[in-house]
Amino acid sequence: MRGADADSSRIIACAGEEMQRHLRAELGPGLYVVSTPIGNLGDITLRALTVLARADVVLCEDTRHSRTLLSHFAIGAPARPYHEHNAAKERPRVLAELAAGKRVALISDAGTPLVSDPGWKLVREALDSGHRVEALPGASAALTALTLGGLPTDTFLFAGFLPAKSAGRRARIAELAQVPATLVLFEAPSRVAETLGDLAAMLGARPAALARELTKLHEEVRRAPLDQLAAELEGQAVKGEAVILVGPPLQADVSDADIATRLAAALGDMSLRDAAKSVAEALGVPKSRVYDLGIKLRKETL
Repeated sequence: MRGADADSSRIIACAGEEMQRHLRAELGPGLYVVSTPIGNLGDITLRALTVLARADVVLCEDTRHSRTLLSHFAIGAPARPYHEHNAAKERPRVLAELAAGKRVALISDAGTPLVSDPGWKLVREALDSGHRVEALPGASAALTALTLGGLPTDTFLFAGFLPAKSAGRRARIAELAQVPATLVLFEAPSRVAETLGDLAAMLGARPAALARELTKLHEEVRRAPLDQLAAELEGQAVKGEAVILVGPPLQADVSDADIATRLAAALGDMSLRDAAKSVAEALGVPKSRVYDLGIKLRKETL
């Protein structure tokens, strides 16, 4: 235990030294986009704390919500609301503060700002006006869920919140249906069951995951085909903000013979490269598989 206590003391000392280093460094005027925890306050970064502590003003989606974080770390910087309902009115004021040399921090209720919030317009106008904009990376609900979901991560699309009503939601799902990537969606607790139902109706039994209360005490990640998740949660209320992950379109079981037939027809007026691309897109199979089969077929006919 003494060794563990000594290790803890060293870690605390090193963290303190790192914070002191940031606190001693000059914090110039500009807009600082600061990521905050999505649940566990321990996920704040040391650099984020030092910037928030020295900011002239902290822009928050909801000052009541963010005051919990600021108070927990004894940060006394003035907090002011900046959200979708007042953003158009507040932006000129913030830009004037930046022009006057102020240090402005922008945070969201949780996670990385600009992801499903109006902060991107402020960043765009700040950049257009020649002001410094700096991002402090940190927690993100979308990436945390993707890490835990067990679905492909090499290509993914963050699609934010789907429309609140079923008709609009299904229309948007239809637009996303053929995207060859894992879909990452945010959803309010009251609509999770309905959204899963519409996803299952439109996309079938694709692999999926539902992550909620991420990094909190009651964190839960359910992994199952979409139709199974929808059936399990039908009519149920879900607690906590949720992230829904949906795997990419399922590839049909296409045989080499099917590919060869399509390829032979395409090669009548295309190069092998173009024919492989065309057949791969038509059948939903990797282009490399079609191309390799084309090379094999050419050798067999020589």
